[in-house]
Amino acid sequence: MTMVKEAVHRLVPAPAGRIHLVEQGTGPLVLLVHGFPESWYSWRHQLPALAAAGFRAVAVDVRGYGRSSRPEDVSAYRMLDLVEDAVAVVHALGERSAVIVGHDWGAGIAAHSALLRPDVFRAVGLLSVPYTPRGGPRPSEIFAGMGGEEEFYVSYFQQPGRAEAEIEPDVRGWLAGFYAAFSADTMPRPGAPDPHFVSRDGGGTLRDRFPASTPAWLGTDELDVYAGEFERTGLTTALNRYRAMDRDWEDLVAYDGAPITQPSLFLGGSLDASTTWLSDAIAAYPVTLPGLRGSHILEGCGHWIQQERPAEVNQHLLNWLAGLPS
Repeated sequence: MTMVKEAVHRLVPAPAGRIHLVEQGTGPLVLLVHGFPESWYSWRHQLPALAAAGFRAVAVDVRGYGRSSRPEDVSAYRMLDLVEDAVAVVHALGERSAVIVGHDWGAGIAAHSALLRPDVFRAVGLLSVPYTPRGGPRPSEIFAGMGGEEEFYVSYFQQPGRAEAEIEPDVRGWLAGFYAAFSADTMPRPGAPDPHFVSRDGGGTLRDRFPASTPAWLGTDELDVYAGEFERTGLTTALNRYRAMDRDWEDLVAYDGAPITQPSLFLGGSLDASTTWLSDAIAAYPVTLPGLRGSHILEGCGHWIQQERPAEVNQHLLNWLAGLPS
């Protein structure tokens, strides 16, 4: 391990205007992409570890978040545009190729960046959300059919302004509850109302089911960072990623069922619904991720994997990166 300089914040040009990123270390580029509702800050434990191991670690604010550009049009959050942003960051940093690693929605962005631009992204790491190739009915139709008498959160997010009306009056409290609902040490116990759903009676909210406790990984300082960003930006442009899913389904028709062939890694939490509900996607990895070099389920871990279990995630990432061809 080597001594490294402190992380540096930068703004670089991208198709929608600018991408804010945080960079630490020198060496092969590793691009880190966050999910909802987070920011570059969700990779705060990985940046110094990767840098100390001889990598140029770069965590971005995805389009619509933080100090990156926030276009108003929902169509600006389609996957094709987010892939272009990732490519633009690599080029703006003076690099030709990178390893890309994503969590939650960032895992989808990482996967599709590798799928669509194998000339730029030489390997891909996916955290929490497995790769599921394009196919089947429209995503909105699939999610609308889930839950029976209850409404799935992805459907709840579809109508502009609806979720915002729940969140905006108390961004800090809502974020704290959302993080707690999907953290291993604070998530509702089996049999309790599921925070992935709201009642369909018209008056239900996600927050109705959030726990009051705080996960161990989320201290006051951490919540200050997240709440401060979303109190400044609002949640609409972050939620627009959910509202662009059907556009992705249309845009990516040529990639129906397509595998990602580059070297890949998957890390999930055993208590994360993204891992358990999509177990069939993980089982399909021999076909969908033929370059898979490691798939690890962290026992007793929830959704916020790189923040709940930073040391374990860092070790898995470093072991995988060390084995990649240069």
